[in-house]
Amino acid sequence: MSSAILQIDLDAVLANWRALDAASGPACETAAVVKADAYGLGAGRVAPALARAGVRRFFVALAEEGAALRQTLGEAVDIFVLSGHMAGDTETIGELGLTPMLNSLDQVTRHFEALPGAPFGVQLDTGMNRLGMEAGEWAAVAPIVLGAAPRLFLSHLACADEPEHPANAAQLTEFHRLTDGTAVPRSLAATGGVLLGRDYCFDLTRPGIGLYGGAPFAAARPVVRLSLPVVQVREVLAGETVGYGCTWRADEDSRIATVAAGYADGLMRTLSGKGTLWADGTPCPLVGRVSMDLITVDVTHLREVPEALDILCAEQGIEALASAAGTIGYEVLTALGPRYARHYIGGAG
Repeated sequence: MSSAILQIDLDAVLANWRALDAASGPACETAAVVKADAYGLGAGRVAPALARAGVRRFFVALAEEGAALRQTLGEAVDIFVLSGHMAGDTETIGELGLTPMLNSLDQVTRHFEALPGAPFGVQLDTGMNRLGMEAGEWAAVAPIVLGAAPRLFLSHLACADEPEHPANAAQLTEFHRLTDGTAVPRSLAATGGVLLGRDYCFDLTRPGIGLYGGAPFAAARPVVRLSLPVVQVREVLAGETVGYGCTWRADEDSRIATVAAGYADGLMRTLSGKGTLWADGTPCPLVGRVSMDLITVDVTHLREVPEALDILCAEQGIEALASAAGTIGYEVLTALGPRYARHYIGGAG
């Protein structure tokens, strides 16, 4: 097989969800974030597995993502759209029963005029300055909005992956100030917020990266394995160079494997000369530059070169690969390219 194989362990996704659900406490519902095609792993397979496990509320970034998810999951779940009610979204939101998280006065006006009586939530800015109504905006419309019975209040922590950062406590205090005394369910915590403790969990948590094996959930089960096929192995003599720019020169006679994946498949070019692949637990350095479709790997030390080398595996998870590339696990996952053959295991169906 010439395409790389991305193996996705749905049982691990479910185990991670259950662990975060337990951490959130018995009085708190645990939703699931499946935006960006379930962080690159395939919402069409990940979301049904989560739904079978009992998840009844899902979060997506865009109304278009919500439409695809509704087609996959049917009417039995709630689907919240984090970007809110954008211009042009009215038909999709109304016909498919999506719940937009209204982020501004303009969105409140649009939703109330176009879809009176339709469900909605409210996103409040507690200090991240990204999405959501600020305190003054919220004060101006709170009586009207509360009278229309919002389904959820939501805010997002800017520094949840840094437990000691003072912004966490400040945002928690602001969220209380803006929402205490209402009867509306509340959600502040994504994965990092859950790990800060139950004071941050309120009525609903919405883990995302933690479901897929990423930081800051250090106890997460690994979810993905990425095996890249070896296309060719060649002998490179001492003094010869490999790849674009001739950036790597062999110090001794070497065997170099050419492997079918590159930056078109989400392998960051910053891995050039820094990345590591694995052959049954044995590390093999990536040499030369990452190109569009190919990388080159030093396999001189292997007795036999396997048909494929792993770049995501037990020895190197998404955070380790991200560190080598100078990025974060989120980017590693969401960059996984469409040319990978995705193989799913587990998931109770």
